[in-house]
Amino acid sequence: MRILFAGTPNVAVPALEALVRDHKVVGVLTRAPAPVGRKRVITKSAIHERALALEIPVMTPSSLKDAVIQEEIASYEPDAVAVVAYGMLVPKELLTVPRFGWINLHFSCLPRWRGAAPVQYAIAAGDTQTGTAVFQIQEGLDTGPVFDIAKRELTAADTAGDLLEELAKSGAKQLSRVLSAIEVGEAKSMPQEGEPTFAPRLTSKDARMIWSQPAEQISAQSRGWWPAPGAWTELGTTRVKLGPVAATSIDGLAPGEIRAGESVLVGTSTTAVELSSVAQAGKPWMCASDWARGLVDKAFEIGGGDE
Repeated sequence: MRILFAGTPNVAVPALEALVRDHKVVGVLTRAPAPVGRKRVITKSAIHERALALEIPVMTPSSLKDAVIQEEIASYEPDAVAVVAYGMLVPKELLTVPRFGWINLHFSCLPRWRGAAPVQYAIAAGDTQTGTAVFQIQEGLDTGPVFDIAKRELTAADTAGDLLEELAKSGAKQLSRVLSAIEVGEAKSMPQEGEPTFAPRLTSKDARMIWSQPAEQISAQSRGWWPAPGAWTELGTTRVKLGPVAATSIDGLAPGEIRAGESVLVGTSTTAVELSSVAQAGKPWMCASDWARGLVDKAFEIGGGDE
């Protein structure tokens, strides 16, 4: 099968590698190089770099609506376009260019968590289960029929970063397997069933901790936002970044109240949570207990206002 691959971040790399191994990848679509970091260094995407290493032609259009890029895509004569975290909407006129259409690996059990950050929202919402879905792209956001869903139970130790890395590897095999089934006419798709939920792109403002929430909810959010955009709070006028926090059975602390000892606890509306790592603005990460030395009668801002 002749496949055009569309993807951008590192999480898409395992899928590209799997398709190169199992199929014929004739070209790659990815986002254009963009400024990264404080120095705003123009940087190629992870998929761009990997495609160059694999000697696969790369296209980096700023839009798929331009007639020139549409003609270039058609010139590859793809049987299918495989999509993993590409980050760009596909216009209607391109959907029918490949004979098998555009096939997307999505990191959720659709229709739950359609959108850009499904793993982050699944963990932050306290879901007990997530997974990966391979579906046919149609007009609309992640609305197409599903070929295959692979489920994975969530635990209180899961963070978005670790889980995405795991699902990227298992999903790569799943996507390749579905494309093989499509090629030989053995794949069957089913309409999505159930009420959809949505996972829009996250910003730093979304990751502010609100200490008047229950401990389990705060823990889930801190793990869902890790490592990006990263949970944060305020201590007076100082912004403090937080690593994943764990719910405890310890009570007696007011929301936001900090108790420092062998461990660092923060009060919530239920029991306390335990901090793991902390970084104040412009400073490196450090163990929470080292950071908290010398803190007396301190409390984080409860949160919930504007950033």
